[in-house]
Amino acid sequence: MTRFVVVSGTGTEIGKTVVTGALAALLQAHGARVGIAKPIQTGLHPGEKGDCDLAAELAGIDTSFEYRRLREPLAPETAARRAGVKQATAEELADAIRAWAPGELDLVLVEGAGGVLARLGTDLTIVDVAYALQAPVVLVTQSGLGTLSNTELATNHLRDAGVACAGLVIGDWPSSPDLAQRCNAEDLPRLTGVALVGRIPSGVGRLGPGEIVRGVGQWFDPALARTLLGWASTSES
Repeated sequence: MTRFVVVSGTGTEIGKTVVTGALAALLQAHGARVGIAKPIQTGLHPGEKGDCDLAAELAGIDTSFEYRRLREPLAPETAARRAGVKQATAEELADAIRAWAPGELDLVLVEGAGGVLARLGTDLTIVDVAYALQAPVVLVTQSGLGTLSNTELATNHLRDAGVACAGLVIGDWPSSPDLAQRCNAEDLPRLTGVALVGRIPSGVGRLGPGEIVRGVGQWFDPALARTLLGWASTSES
């Protein structure tokens, strides 16, 4: 049975798509069959490549799925309201992803939109979708000032919602981190109670799949792939 891991974040434009692609490459390197899904994509015209397509290209895979696309570059709830279309529900999105997921896949990475509280529909966030899929969340965060408060708020919300956080990933780690960034990397696990399991170097989105496959072993905690695949096996039983 295919299982699911959600990739969310503490905000928008912090590297979720790159992290999703890098995670897919990491899991594939450990022998897993991986797909990528995006419940709702906003801000793109029909025919343009969406986040799930870009993440799949980074990982060098061809199994991706976008369920719903809304044209305006807004939060999905707002974009749907302005377009005059029905608001999504957690059950609808989870069922669509389950129905798509090819049975031969071991794991599907589900990329959210914006941060954990970004509205996908009326009173609906990616956390509700994760709960419906019985999926843990990998939380992408920033390295600089402000990340401690944002990340602690996000992990507290996941905890309150009964959704496990499988780890924190810094989505854009500079080659020469400053004092605040170095201190934040040390403080994030202490303040959130969640392990920092990855630091994705700046500019990874410009690399080809082969370069990403060679690099992922250095960017993520060596045990992360086994943890995520073990989580999938545990949640299945």
